[in-house]
Amino acid sequence: MSETFLSLSNVSKSFAGVQALAHVDFNVKRGEVHCLVGENGSGKSTLIKIIAGIVQPDPGCAIVVNDKPFRKLTTIDSMNEGIQVIYQDLSLFPNLSVAENISINQYLEENKKIMKRKEMNRIASETVCMVGTELDTSMLVGELPIAKQQLVAICRAITRGEKLIIMDEPTSSLGKKDIDYLFSVIRNLKAKGISVLFVGHKLNEVFEIADRVTILRDGKKVGTYGVDELDNDRLIELMTGKRLKKASQHVKRKDAIDVLLEVKNLTKKGQFENISFKLHAGEIIGLIGLLGSGRTELALSIFGLNELNTGEIFIQGSKQTIKTVQDAMRLGIGYVPEDRLTQGLFMEHTISKNMIVTLLNSLLNAVHLLDKRKIKNVNESWIKDLDIKTPSSELVVKQLSGGNQQRVVLSKWLERNPKILILDGPTIGIDVGAKEEIHEIIKNLAENGIGIIMISDEVSEVVHHSHKILLMKEGKITGEFDAASMTEGKLLNKLSEK
Repeated sequence: MSETFLSLSNVSKSFAGVQALAHVDFNVKRGEVHCLVGENGSGKSTLIKIIAGIVQPDPGCAIVVNDKPFRKLTTIDSMNEGIQVIYQDLSLFPNLSVAENISINQYLEENKKIMKRKEMNRIASETVCMVGTELDTSMLVGELPIAKQQLVAICRAITRGEKLIIMDEPTSSLGKKDIDYLFSVIRNLKAKGISVLFVGHKLNEVFEIADRVTILRDGKKVGTYGVDELDNDRLIELMTGKRLKKASQHVKRKDAIDVLLEVKNLTKKGQFENISFKLHAGEIIGLIGLLGSGRTELALSIFGLNELNTGEIFIQGSKQTIKTVQDAMRLGIGYVPEDRLTQGLFMEHTISKNMIVTLLNSLLNAVHLLDKRKIKNVNESWIKDLDIKTPSSELVVKQLSGGNQQRVVLSKWLERNPKILILDGPTIGIDVGAKEEIHEIIKNLAENGIGIIMISDEVSEVVHHSHKILLMKEGKITGEFDAASMTEGKLLNKLSEK
């Protein structure tokens, strides 16, 4: 057997005249962790789908899997050669047990009509043992946390002795502890000779888990490198085609006397307790904590979506009661949610409709109908000011990249001239180039006097793009730090402390 398990040569693919991939050569070695990186629209998803047999490449390519040549792969070819893809949505059956979810692929592929409980449990137990994890195979998958569901998906993927597992953004919904555990599982798979193709946006994870890295840009392969040949700046430059300006150690703070928001002893039983802090005009507070720390629940309470048990909220020195979203909006508070796809946007509607949804009353004409001229002015203004890359405001928002979708979410709140803006995971699922642009927008908003609470689980994000850092653990603020005197290493240690 050759050292290479999968090899693709001269792979191209176009969709309706758009070149998604152009003459890409790519290979994965046996028993390696190979990371595939690139900005949104670089061709990563198309390449994965070609390997999985879901999309057929244009004529002229050559594919070799496990020393067997193919002109193209079907889904059956791909599965028979030991390739499995774990997508972000995991595609599990929440109403079935862990054992049923793990064994179902094998039953389907072997065309068995009758499922035997004893055999299912045996398949599941053997696979769980092989992965080197612990799972209660009798539990319903829907009752498991997302990290455990991820492990079920991995176990299901290797029930038939698979040789290559493709993981598409596997850490997007996981906290640091769960990511560390997932990486230990990946290393265990590697030790057993299973290759892993890891697709991700977070560069620190790439450097932690990869043996080799392939970079795509605009549908073309930039290169494949051993991870020890790269550093963070070099990888960013290869992905974006430009040298991003070096992040300063911290964003500069303007002297701010005005306290926009003060919270005193906010408590929501089972979520957080005795939370107190102040947010000044033009200040960016980085709120960091692992998943389950209570950070999002706190933000939702300030925005009127999670009623408090006790505590006080003051807006510009005046005590306020915030029980509804309307209360929060009236007081000048905006909220960009963590999950923009389901909570921040109407994905099937146009950019225009998404932009105006928070200010419909202000866009009415004399006969109380929406004024098309006003709508057009709003759309054109924000598309220009936020540099939203789109041919038209009438484009359906789901067709935009992640970075441009986030700009649309921001626009609908900025049009309301908020005093306070809560950003929950503002750069989740956004490629590195777009991240820098979003951070620049946030900095400019602060310079214009808006107070910003930026929730994140990325240490580098809060260190380099905040003025003050609040650390949350188990529903409590356990530390408050000046970002100017904080380093990534120090904050990571504090985040990891028990």
